[in-house]
Amino acid sequence: MSTPVKSGKTGGGVILPEVKMHLVRPNAPVKGVVVRSERCTSPKSAGFVRHVDIDVSGTPLEGAFRAGQSFGVIPPGEDERGKPHKVRLYSIAAPTRGEDGAGKVLSTTVKRTIDEHWDDHRLFLGVASNYLADLQEGDEVAISGPNGKRFLLPENLGGHDYIFIATGTGIAPFRGMLLDLLEADCASKILLIMGVPYATELLYHDFFLQLQEKHEHFTYLTALSRQEQEHGGRPMYVQQRLETDREIVLPMLSNDRTLMYICGIAGMELGIFQELARLLTGESLEQYLQCDPQTLADETSWSRRMIGREIKPTERVFLEVY
Repeated sequence: MSTPVKSGKTGGGVILPEVKMHLVRPNAPVKGVVVRSERCTSPKSAGFVRHVDIDVSGTPLEGAFRAGQSFGVIPPGEDERGKPHKVRLYSIAAPTRGEDGAGKVLSTTVKRTIDEHWDDHRLFLGVASNYLADLQEGDEVAISGPNGKRFLLPENLGGHDYIFIATGTGIAPFRGMLLDLLEADCASKILLIMGVPYATELLYHDFFLQLQEKHEHFTYLTALSRQEQEHGGRPMYVQQRLETDREIVLPMLSNDRTLMYICGIAGMELGIFQELARLLTGESLEQYLQCDPQTLADETSWSRRMIGREIKPTERVFLEVY
């Protein structure tokens, strides 16, 4: 079965697959087993990000998750109020076939949270992120899920082109989606834009370079916001790649096949929408954003609180920000 999703002014619909959700509830989690945990940033990176594989064979999650969905992690112990820790959701980085090819191993991309409390400058450590990153091969972890029914590839993979825009660990679902597309021999145009502050923080960088070399219809671009680009050029955010590489981007944005997926830190979507308003006009823009003429007249005055009200993404735009 499938769930139809109307698609702006394309004249047709984007059909999303029907997925399974909440097979395992957080109040009755199952045990997964860590089978791999590898650092996926440079040793010179200021942050610590790990790729973690979890074997879910023999649980209701086996073969039941899809690229783009998430799963829950329930850390052991209690919070400062003496209550059990609540579930934290993590994007699935594995393709739909799983890391093992049989749907038995899911994966995620986790960044350790290490910060200071704003009021007393005491050290703050993220409970779930550090717990998950600490796990060793063979350790068990309480998990739930799957979660999510909208941030998915369409059922007809070859019927669309794709623009994926990620910052930081927002790259996780796109790793799985790319593998789903490329392993299905999908010949659609695919563009991935990955944004981080420094080149040392690029995740799965060599992997994406290899995919680009192997598949001529896949383009991989990076945006470094706090240093010059790897091959020269000023620091930039992901939305600025839409303009600097417009010879690649504009033909994709101007056709009625393209879907846009955005995943990463909350607020990134505003800059992307502003850039779309600068680059596109008329029906081309209306395929992605619905705005009244007065709002559209000055995109520099837009704020994030306007999204969903004065600035309405169409259903060809898929958002997952946190």
